[in-house]
Formats: sequence, C-alpha cells, structure tokens
Amino acid sequence: MEWYVIGSVAALLTSFGFAPQVVKMWRTRTVRDVSPVTFLQFFVGSGLWMLYGINMRDPIIIAANVVSLIIVVAGLLLYLRFARTNGAHR
Repeated sequence: MEWYVIGSVAALLTSFGFAPQVVKMWRTRTVRDVSPVTFLQFFVGSGLWMLYGINMRDPIIIAANVVSLIIVVAGLLLYLRFARTNGAHR
C-alpha cells in the first residue's frame, strides 16, 4: 500500500512540474528565458511514458502523463503565441 502512495505522490509532483513555468509565461506574457527544446523533450518523454503506462496497464503512469502532456502542450502553445509577440528566439 505504501508504494501506491509513494507512486501517486511522485506522479503528482512530476505531472505538475512545468505548471509554475506555464503560469509564469501566462502572467508575464513573455518567453524570453524559456527553452522550447525543454518543452519538446518533456512532451516526447511524457508521451513515451504514457505509452509505457498503457502497455503496463498502470493507471497512475497513464494519468500522470496525460496531465503532463496537457500542461506541456499549453506551455508550447503559450511559447508559440508569445514568441511571436515579444521577439523571443526560437
């Protein structure tokens, strides 16, 4: 039982790992110090982890990475939007 709790807490922490960056991008409307490569790398990694979770039939891994993918996609969309408006380098 304790491993289920540890796995759930780890999944929550990593799933929402990029949320503060996405919120900051939204509030400041700037992406000058943000690397799009980081978001792309995390997107691919989360996608692969989700596929792994599906293969293993592990709902914690699947759910955690669905949340991660949603947050990362939001970050990528904000990056694309604000990079055009404030001249961030791609």
